[in-house]
Amino acid sequence: QVQLVESGGGLVQAGGSLRLSCAASGRSFSLYSMGWFRQAPGKEREFVAAISSSGISTYYSDSVKGRFTISRTNAKNMVYLQMNSLKPEDTAVYYCAAAPYQRTQLTSPLTYDYWGQGTQVTVSA
Repeated sequence: QVQLVESGGGLVQAGGSLRLSCAASGRSFSLYSMGWFRQAPGKEREFVAAISSSGISTYYSDSVKGRFTISRTNAKNMVYLQMNSLKPEDTAVYYCAAAPYQRTQLTSPLTYDYWGQGTQVTVSA
């Protein structure tokens, strides 16, 4: 199975930036689409961003579009989420996830087979 480990979370003031990283195991990383999801206290897990296995296509939720950027480096088995202009409502546990490249509905958590342990992001007002 694919193993995913997130890092880079922390405490930041509103308007600041953070870069989350997700390290994947295995030599078949380039065959997986990758996504970022988040879950705040008392709320459902929600889609944040996704990138196709090739890196050609990216997708973002309306709430983060223009502020967050997803990218990947297949040679290093890494996916990133650059978060700028952070807001208190971005506070959540952030998870990375992997889906076989054949699947297309990348905004749905049901599409993904593998999940990381999550990393906490806290944005203070």
